[in-house]
This record gives sequence, C-alpha cells and structure tokens, in this order.
Amino acid sequence: MAQLLDAAASVFCKVGYTAASTNAIAREAGVSPGTLYQFFPNKEAIAVELGERLTHGMREAVGQVLDEANTALPLAEMMDAVIDPLIEFNCQNPVSLALIHGSDVPGRIVEAHDALHAALLARVEVVIAHYAPGLPAEDRVRTAQMAFALFKAGLELVLAHEGAEREAYVAEVKASLYRYLAPIAEAGAGAESVPH
Repeated sequence: MAQLLDAAASVFCKVGYTAASTNAIAREAGVSPGTLYQFFPNKEAIAVELGERLTHGMREAVGQVLDEANTALPLAEMMDAVIDPLIEFNCQNPVSLALIHGSDVPGRIVEAHDALHAALLARVEVVIAHYAPGLPAEDRVRTAQMAFALFKAGLELVLAHEGAEREAYVAEVKASLYRYLAPIAEAGAGAESVPH
C-alpha cells in the first residue's frame, strides 16, 4: 500500500490530480492495475488516503513547532525553529500542493485541508498575541492571515527551486516574514495600534 501511495504522490506531482490515472499510478508503482484495485477502488480513494496521511503529518509538524518552547524564543529564533521544519515537511511532501491545487480533488481532502488551515491560523494568532499582546484582536487576525499568506507564497518559490537557490528562497521567506512581523511585535508590545 505504501508503494502505491508513493507512486500516486509521484504521478500527482508530475501531471496533477486531474490528469492522473490509476493505470499511470500502477505503472509508476511497478504493479498491475489489478494489484492496485486490490487496495484502492479508484483514483479518488488513493488521493483521500494520501491526503489523510499528509494532513496528519502536517498537523503533527505544526503541533511540534508552534509550541510554547518555540514561542518563548526571540522572534528571529522562533521563526527559524518554526519555518525550517514546515518547509522541510513540504519539501519532503510536494504532493500536498499538487492535491490542494487540483480542480476536481475529492471534497474530503479539501475539507481536511481547510480544517488544518483554520487550526494553523488560530495557532499563528496565539503566537502573534504572545509577541504583540497589545495588538487588537481584529489586527491580530489580519496579521495572522497575512503572515500565513506570505509563507504560502514563499513556499511555492522554495519548492520550485533546489540546492543553493532553494536555500536562498528560504532565507527570503524568513526575511520577509521577519520584516513584516518585527514592527508589529514592537508596536503591539504596548497598547498602541500598528500604523498602516
């Protein structure tokens, strides 16, 4: 089953979910389509199983990095402790973006992704509240959404490159987020609102 899921991940990354077929997945796994059908009735079932495993893995990764120990660090160190493992997870699992960006991806995958996204945003809000306790709630929500959007945009660039160029984009993601969050943390440490 793991071999089939790995093959499906490879095929989804190469051609996208929509263009993938069970025959292509079986071929990538080096098995007959009949063998594939012993484990999965169709492409959707494969995607759902893969999506559930990825969501579980990402939920664990987020729980480990957005913990109290990391949020007690200075902002720049916290960002290293959080961003590096999240980028590493996504680099090791590029199929997660392929599944999320598919136009006809099974609804269960989209629902699980949306729930994970909401949980992650809530956790980012808690982290921002730690660094900027005086920041009004509506600003904290907006800041969390913007920081998350910056991370996701940067992540796509990171995944599109390899080697030294990938590392350079990782540094850019961190620098962009730090330059965005540091003034907010400074202003939010007091009772004043962040100037726009």
